[in-house]
Amino acid sequence: MSLRQFAVAAILALGPLANAKNLQSPATDPIPGTDTVHGCYKSLGTLKHQQTIQFNSQGACAGLCRDNGSLVAASNTEECYCGDQYPNKSDLVDDSECTEPCPGFGSQACGGLDTYTVYNTGKKVSVGEAPASSSSTSTPSKTSSSVSDAPASTSDITETVTASTEPETGSGTNVAGIAAGVVVGVVAITAFGGAVFFWLRRKRNAEIEEEHRRNAAVNAFIGGGKPPSSSGGVSMTDSRLDPVMNRRMSDGSIADNQDYSRRILRVTNA
Repeated sequence: MSLRQFAVAAILALGPLANAKNLQSPATDPIPGTDTVHGCYKSLGTLKHQQTIQFNSQGACAGLCRDNGSLVAASNTEECYCGDQYPNKSDLVDDSECTEPCPGFGSQACGGLDTYTVYNTGKKVSVGEAPASSSSTSTPSKTSSSVSDAPASTSDITETVTASTEPETGSGTNVAGIAAGVVVGVVAITAFGGAVFFWLRRKRNAEIEEEHRRNAAVNAFIGGGKPPSSSGGVSMTDSRLDPVMNRRMSDGSIADNQDYSRRILRVTNA
């Protein structure tokens, strides 16, 4: 066989690999220490996005997950996912659904339109599968973030506005009630404080008046005068003036050298 014939035969042999429908390799039994294709799935199960690999391939994605200690890997174009469970077998689809060539090795399939090529990383031969999902298609976490940014429908917006209006009204009522309670409390405290102040002032005035009355009574007692009356008045009569001496003084003249303000005991010979 000539070299030209060999090249033609090689091209014909590799022809099916160039067909997008035949890119996905059939599933094989797991082999410890090396990655193997497990199948084409329409969901990721419990697998999580690990990394975006520019030149992604079976070896690149499965090797990355194996180095991270993961048992299972999956790829879709440049995206690589890792985990410890296969997707549920109910999400297994025909190999012809994985038609996207790997960016780093075009003769291998890296998923397809909403499909994923799943690998066993070689860490373990026996690997479990994720429970069946409620929906037929599982969307990866990276894609779900963009879906959540989509605008809501008119009915959703109406429900949101209606629901958010009621708490605002309730909160306004609560604020008004709290403010009214604070004002009433301040007024009550001020009134109580004023009442206490006037009571203490009246009590102090009464104590001062009583102390003054006691002092006046003591002064009157010491000076020999009459005690002050109940009305608080003080007698202005000079206690040194004696009534008897007053009568004597009225009967005759008063000597300039005599002190008639008090009695004088005189002794004479009989």
